[in-house]
Amino acid sequence: MNKICFIGAGNMASSIISGLITKFNRDQLIATTKTLESANKLAKKYNIYTTTDNKLAVKQADIIIICVKPNMVKELIHDITSELNTNKLIISVVAGIPINTILNWCEQQLAIVRAMPNTPAVLLEAATGLYANEQVSESQKKMATSIFSAIGHTEWVTEESLIDVVTAVSGSGPAYYFLFMEIMAKIANKMGLDKSTAIKFTKQTALGAAKLATASEQDLSQLRKQVTSPGGTTEQAITSFIDNNLEDIITQAMHAAADRAKLISSKFK
Repeated sequence: MNKICFIGAGNMASSIISGLITKFNRDQLIATTKTLESANKLAKKYNIYTTTDNKLAVKQADIIIICVKPNMVKELIHDITSELNTNKLIISVVAGIPINTILNWCEQQLAIVRAMPNTPAVLLEAATGLYANEQVSESQKKMATSIFSAIGHTEWVTEESLIDVVTAVSGSGPAYYFLFMEIMAKIANKMGLDKSTAIKFTKQTALGAAKLATASEQDLSQLRKQVTSPGGTTEQAITSFIDNNLEDIITQAMHAAADRAKLISSKFK
């Protein structure tokens, strides 16, 4: 039975733990926090073993999931490196730190997976991109898949650089949709709907569209065309989007997100 240790138990770690306790034995899970108070709180909430001792937790674990802030990773690695070996799998959900940087800090070759989940993990609706280095075995990849499948959908990428693209699509993506929804609701309110109704219609429309897209085997363009009757209201809106270069705006935004991810990564190389 694999033991899974979370180093750091903030929002993302808590979201993953919430998913895992529905599919894994709670005895398999360990989490570390900075203070005894937060450790006790976490233990009470999830009924799992918690500690403030990172080295003790790592020593007991087969899989170590690093969930701390980027500026804390180097110190953390130096603290736990004596307890790491080639039989353990490290999963980093830390944005911007390349695998080779972690290996250099460890000063040994280890099995490492980089994971990029997103905030819908709190509802077990995450989209998680995964990348593994050559030291990761097939059984370890399957375990990583099962962990993140517990909080949503997972996909493996073939190059580490593609994690930056995943960041631009799904890591940052929820905020794009929130902004679009925010604008839609605000304009609907200005056009006459009361604020509460405008927000409810906007949210339900987004939810319905997402569920329809997920359930359908048709591609996204075909789904759009089915709603866009010739000469109708939707066609006018879509034409306005196209005339105002919506695709260019989205292209620039996603490249900006990916470029920022690359810049952050470069600071740790």
